[in-house]
Amino acid sequence: MSGMSGHGREAGRGPVLAAGVGARAGVTEGEVLALLRAALEAAGRRDPAVAVLATAETKAGEAGIAGAAARLGVPLVTYTAAELAAVDVPHPSRTVLGAAGTPSVAEAAALLAAGPGGALLVPKSASPRATVAVARFPAARARSRLRTAPARTPVPAGPVPPGPAPARTRKAGLP
Repeated sequence: MSGMSGHGREAGRGPVLAAGVGARAGVTEGEVLALLRAALEAAGRRDPAVAVLATAETKAGEAGIAGAAARLGVPLVTYTAAELAAVDVPHPSRTVLGAAGTPSVAEAAALLAAGPGGALLVPKSASPRATVAVARFPAARARSRLRTAPARTPVPAGPVPPGPAPARTRKAGLP
């Protein structure tokens, strides 16, 4: 990977990875972060390489996912089950399809967040309450010096207020 450091950053350019996260209700920030770090380390990368965390819109209110995005200092973007289901992934799951209405959350969300031409770098890995996958932004997008260019407006990361899940995020274009 010419021009890439071991930290998942294009030399002098910043983060070039998108992490997708699926989770069961009640997942903790620590579990999400530990799983993400393990997945990145297995690929020879570290969490500063992550530019965006992505998940199903039904999971935007999970404190563990929102907290992980806040701890990493990256936006949390969400996708509908239909958007996630439209992505061809290497490891679809009937269990996830029954629970989330899509055969993939983590892999599909990572690929959507990386954008057209993005490639799955780390296939899904799981812990008891979470699943994580990592995709690499296409080289042209990584060179653009964009910190992120998610397909949707980010859900603010940080403490999740009690009450219903946040409203669906809206589409956002590249700056």
